[in-house]
Amino acid sequence: MTPTADSLAARANELASRREPFVHAIVVRAQHPTSAHAGDTALILPSGEIQGFVGGNCVESSVREYSLRVLASQEPLLLRIIPGEPSRSAEEGAVEVSNPCLSGGAIEIFLEPHIPAPRVLVVGTTPVAQALETLGSGVGLAVELTDGESAAPRADDAALIVASHGKAEEAALEAALRAGVPYVALVASSTRGAAVLESLDVDPWQRARVFTPAGLQLGARTPGEIALAILAQLIQERAKSRHAAPAPATVPATAIDPVCGMTVAAVEASLQLEHNGATVYFCSSGCRAAFRKDPERYALTL
Repeated sequence: MTPTADSLAARANELASRREPFVHAIVVRAQHPTSAHAGDTALILPSGEIQGFVGGNCVESSVREYSLRVLASQEPLLLRIIPGEPSRSAEEGAVEVSNPCLSGGAIEIFLEPHIPAPRVLVVGTTPVAQALETLGSGVGLAVELTDGESAAPRADDAALIVASHGKAEEAALEAALRAGVPYVALVASSTRGAAVLESLDVDPWQRARVFTPAGLQLGARTPGEIALAILAQLIQERAKSRHAAPAPATVPATAIDPVCGMTVAAVEASLQLEHNGATVYFCSSGCRAAFRKDPERYALTL
């Protein structure tokens, strides 16, 4: 049964709360005789699974492929699908795909990626910690307050900031450094910060990664000003990292449907079958049925 708009909205909220990426696809224009209508929506997961309805198998195949591309690029895309021999043309922010399996009509689908905001762990409930939580969301960060003993930093976190005024600082700092968190900071005076770093059970080069006193030297005095200086430093360091080592574009794996020649995402969610020990992918159930009936006819295209 096709999910309702309300159930899809609830599912999107669930994915967002679990910090799982997805693509929201919405049909913005449909020309008959397409089976979808303007306003139809779906969610596409990183596995390629499509929840909802934005068209039949032939349309879903292109939606799946380009949704995975959108997740990799983190940029929205307008996808137009028309009948015709396999081809594609792209311009900034849009792509047109021709599919020989479509019975007619055309459809335009807006693909919007939803990527979790970078997580920042803040150890403590001090005024500075609370100011970091308040200001962080305004610059696109997901700030989570925790205590030093419960902190569980991960390598994909944007930062760990200790603002607990001496409570369980060492364990949190050591965990973040060992996990490879890119920005680790300690809110403390120069003297106390040096003493805390000296007590850490980590290598010297790891100690040197800790920013303390935390934040740019802006003359900050109030908790809000200190939090602002720390976030400014975090943003600055993230920008340096992106400039020094830009993230490589990840192109999702694809395959060619041997029956119609369409490009298909080579993922478990795509239609497929095994032939001579290899996985063959298809854009539609019709193509898969044709191949299953006479595989030797299409063997040369594999």
